[in-house]
Amino acid sequence: MPLAELNDVRIHYEFDGIECGPVLVLSNSLGANLHMWDRILPALSGHFRILRYDTRGHGESGAPAAPYTLDLLGRDVLSLLDALGIARCHFCGVSLGGLTGMWLAMHAPKRIETLILSNTAVRIGTADGWNDRICRVDEAGIEAVAEGSIERWLTPRFRQENPECAAELRAALVACSAQGYAGCCAAIRDTDLTSQLHLIRAPVLVVAGAFDPAVPTSQSRILHERIQGAAYLELPTAHLSPVERPLEFVGAVLAFLCSQEPSRMNENARYDTGMKVRRAVLGDAHVDSAQASTNSFNAEFQDLITRYAWGEIWIRPGLTRSTRSLLTIAMMVALHHSDELRMHLHAAVNNGATQDEIKETLLQCAIYCGVPAANHAFKLAQEVYAEIDSAAST
Repeated sequence: MPLAELNDVRIHYEFDGIECGPVLVLSNSLGANLHMWDRILPALSGHFRILRYDTRGHGESGAPAAPYTLDLLGRDVLSLLDALGIARCHFCGVSLGGLTGMWLAMHAPKRIETLILSNTAVRIGTADGWNDRICRVDEAGIEAVAEGSIERWLTPRFRQENPECAAELRAALVACSAQGYAGCCAAIRDTDLTSQLHLIRAPVLVVAGAFDPAVPTSQSRILHERIQGAAYLELPTAHLSPVERPLEFVGAVLAFLCSQEPSRMNENARYDTGMKVRRAVLGDAHVDSAQASTNSFNAEFQDLITRYAWGEIWIRPGLTRSTRSLLTIAMMVALHHSDELRMHLHAAVNNGATQDEIKETLLQCAIYCGVPAANHAFKLAQEVYAEIDSAAST
């Protein structure tokens, strides 16, 4: 169990991934530990040397006397990097971890190559809200805030469909030191980085949760608008986007890092990522059928579309996956590609596009692509929904 002795605190950390790869540091949210990243670790570990750590007061790290400050949490990371001989790194943080990442980019810019800011803001919550939470924890322990935290972290649908994941996150939360948790609450309470955003010079990707009650998208947009050149991605999640949408989160991170240094992802890694995305969008049955029909004549074509269509374009952070599906549907209608249209109607459902959104897309196509093309598309869409309903009832 790796523990680094850093001044007044022991920091628990884990190193995973390829030995000689570039270092990507993952920083957890308030109340979580380094295991919050477990769902994305396999997809990233083939590209990077992953450094996860428990923020002080969390997990297996120490919990010295509170209160804490963001400066203190940031210096914990710098001390950990120094202890491990890491001169520069990519940094990805959620919520409190995102605040820590911004502090590092502002105060130690030579240490941060790129910055991924997920579900975070220049200021999170209000002083009164944090003081109330600190008092509740002091009086009744972390159990008093556990249920409310889980409800903010995860959408109702995700909690219902993934009860084990929600239970693991809750267990990590209540296992926190009450003193350490309250100390980090104080650090968030006392942080407002509004006037310092101009100091961030590292390339930045901002990830927002469309249903995040703790950090509304309007606050994420402030980061996007005020950090020069920042990229932006909005996912249909609550507060823990990497947990709810791990594949889309990883795809965005890889696309962002590759856009900064295209050689970052080798061709084998691009193929592996593309195959995962291709299966997630089109379904295993379709991809298995395409793989089974691969031969010496079309193998290079299959490799091409896996690496570049699915391993590069479909993982870019500029558009949501459902938006890409709707755009693809419109293009297939315009080009009269019925087989591809049927495939991407199924894909759009997999990507979360609603029936109303698909209908509106086809109505738009009726005006700009022609009524006969849209008429055929509506017919195919009805067949696809009938197939989906039939499969669901069996």
